[in-house]
Amino acid sequence: MPGTNLTRVEAQQRAKLLTVDSYEIDLDLSGAQEGGTFRSVTTVRFDSAEAGGETFIDLVAPAVHEVVLNGRSLDVAAVFRDSRIALKHLEQGSNELRVVADCAYTNTGEGLHRFVDPVDQQAYLYTQFEVPDARRVFASFEQPDLKATFRFTVRAPSGWTVVSNSPTPEPKDDLWSFEPTPRMSTYITALIVGPYHSVHSSYENAETGQSVPLGIYCRPSLAEHLDSDAIFEVTRQGFDWFQEKFDYAYPFAKYDQLFVPEFNAGAMENAGAVTIRDQYVFRSKVTDAAYEVRAATILHELAHMWFGDLVTMEWWNDLWLNESFATYAEAACQAYAPNSRWPHSWTTFANSMKTWAYRQDQLPSTHPIMAEINDLDDVLVNFDGITYAKGASVLKQLVAYVGEDEFFQGVQAYFKRHAFGNTRLSDLLGALEETSGRDLKAWSKAWLETAGINVLRPEIETDEQGVIRSFAVRQEAPALPEGAKGTSTLRPHRIAIGFYDLDEASGKLLRGERLELDVTASEATQVPQLVGKRRPAVILLNDDDLSYAKVRLDEQSLAAVTQHLGDFESSLPRALCWASAWDMTRDAELSTSAYLDLVLSGIAKESDIGVVQSLHRQVKLAIDLYAAPSHHDALLTRWTEAALTHLRTAEAGSDHQLAWARAFAATARTPEQLDVLDGLLEGTQTIDGLAVDTELRWAFVQRLAAVGRFDESEITTEYERDRTAAGERHAATARAARPTPEAKAEAWASVVESDKLPNAVQEAVIAGFVQTDQRELLAPYADKYFEALRAVWDARSHEMAQQIAVGLYPSIQVSEETLAKTADWLSAAEPSAALRRLVSESRAGVERALKAQGADA
Repeated sequence: MPGTNLTRVEAQQRAKLLTVDSYEIDLDLSGAQEGGTFRSVTTVRFDSAEAGGETFIDLVAPAVHEVVLNGRSLDVAAVFRDSRIALKHLEQGSNELRVVADCAYTNTGEGLHRFVDPVDQQAYLYTQFEVPDARRVFASFEQPDLKATFRFTVRAPSGWTVVSNSPTPEPKDDLWSFEPTPRMSTYITALIVGPYHSVHSSYENAETGQSVPLGIYCRPSLAEHLDSDAIFEVTRQGFDWFQEKFDYAYPFAKYDQLFVPEFNAGAMENAGAVTIRDQYVFRSKVTDAAYEVRAATILHELAHMWFGDLVTMEWWNDLWLNESFATYAEAACQAYAPNSRWPHSWTTFANSMKTWAYRQDQLPSTHPIMAEINDLDDVLVNFDGITYAKGASVLKQLVAYVGEDEFFQGVQAYFKRHAFGNTRLSDLLGALEETSGRDLKAWSKAWLETAGINVLRPEIETDEQGVIRSFAVRQEAPALPEGAKGTSTLRPHRIAIGFYDLDEASGKLLRGERLELDVTASEATQVPQLVGKRRPAVILLNDDDLSYAKVRLDEQSLAAVTQHLGDFESSLPRALCWASAWDMTRDAELSTSAYLDLVLSGIAKESDIGVVQSLHRQVKLAIDLYAAPSHHDALLTRWTEAALTHLRTAEAGSDHQLAWARAFAATARTPEQLDVLDGLLEGTQTIDGLAVDTELRWAFVQRLAAVGRFDESEITTEYERDRTAAGERHAATARAARPTPEAKAEAWASVVESDKLPNAVQEAVIAGFVQTDQRELLAPYADKYFEALRAVWDARSHEMAQQIAVGLYPSIQVSEETLAKTADWLSAAEPSAALRRLVSESRAGVERALKAQGADA
């Protein structure tokens, strides 16, 4: 949409001219049950640095009725164009603007999203404004450094609840008048409106006398599943830990967490009114890993109340600081907070966040952590594994580099100095330099302003008795993929080296020695401290996962790990070795066949359920995409049979049993295997302890649909058992998964040729459409994808277009032909930078799969 793509230069010019004081926003949502549009009246007061100045305010609206600047009515037709209202002849000093518009409800998860629950037929609304979507609800200067106070007044249907950043008032005649907020950015304002169910409590700090009201909200149809006590417990632990570490009291008047439908992300850090995807209200049994991920999400958003909301980046090139800090803080809180249920969170971090970062950092779109963000299009595709996971990994290393106490002392000074203001990276690094005494300019240049990933390898010489004669850490900086921004470089690393030996009594690999050291930004760092020591069975570089680097094992350690990976006493070194093996498979250094051997030899001893579930996903991906075509069927048969054996032998009712049930369902394909799924669904077969509940039933139904056993009648029957929003999505996935030309044509048309599906249903249809064992059936859609993509991108909102661009790319057609078609499209279609990036990333996945298939062959 022209005019919606604000550039950094425009934002800088506007910030130089304007200081925004306050917004008063009046919204009439009384017709929300019917949908359509709503009346939005914005009054904004701001100062101009010069008389006669010119600027613009942002607004995405079907109709604008009135624009009044300093008492002068402006000609709407003349000033409103391309989602901007031109403002000329400003007064020096105070100005007042009033805008009256009709704005639109959305079904895309952007702006003011409207959802109708099939259970009660009631509408539920919530806002999602990051990055630039407050302008879909009210006229706003849509950039993070033009902070202001916000006073919302909302007319809503009788019996509904309205929640915003300020405490919820008592309504008068269905009118909800909120107190003004503290100064904040437009993108963290929020409104959640509808007949939501709620539970209330408070956070009490006996030492300070602090009391913060807490609320949890969800739709009434999910209320029976809402485990509010567990959510409050994690929230209170976060309050305790963050307030101690940040030495700054929670900065807002209350803290609500609202589980909302059809949410595109995990959650959003609106000040005092956090929105969270309502899939985190678990309707069925899930593993402890799911509870851990939910807790991490809760803590991530709570950390943002300080880092992001209290102190906000000046412009989006420092988005990484927001997200990396919250990601680091969530894991640190879980690891170190007293009575934490997940003290092993650094294992989860290594297993999920780090692997995401390593994957992202090897794509052609890799970029320095501190990315160059020229406009909003750039930032919209930058919520990636570098911004979140690599940045958090580097912050973890920074904490090791400057010291934990010094790090948090710097953070405390930063919050006090910049409260309710905007900052740049230099503001934080300056505070950390003061408290640590370290010069961080060289560190920042090496880690934040360069791209790519280093590889660390041990270089060991021993004598005949196995005593180490020389030890060095060798560092490589592989060349960046073609088209990547930035440069690859050798970097300084803070790492630990662990020595592990097999303890005969327990059969466990135990750490006997640990050395922490700085690896220099050179090809080899000598480690004289280890000379003269007896060589252990396993030498693990980057033990405790302090640094961000790909680690390789020496030949002797790899042999020991291959035999004993499941025998590490601690979960973190196991996770590091699993991650290294997976990385070698992706890099075509380890064949898919050998990776499957390794997993099957060690997974039975893996106690960490999050790691087990990651291994399930990785094995399936490796067999589907990285196995040589001639090996594929044999490997799949071996894996599926192993999954069924583990399912039958797992402890009754355990998380591992549930995880193996899902893994088996994902690849079952022989008549005998499908009979098991069918029998478990019908109750003619049972496995002791396995509860085939609503969500697990859908997993079985979707697989049976994908192999052609179930058709429309069986899917409809299952939906009749579960006439909920989740049931609608699952049924949509099952229908799109059916292996018939008609089912594929219907799914394709609903997503690509029509724009009527809401975001969550579109995502569900795409998930069903792409089935790795339907390659031949889906082959014709590769050409259709490239024919349709540019028009879809230009016509749809960002979220909806990105789902299609990534989800329907022919990634399962692993061939040179796919690479050639993609290259031809990239050169002919003239896509925007954002779309080019998404397609190039997908193409890189096919290139990697081809190399891995070659290695497996």
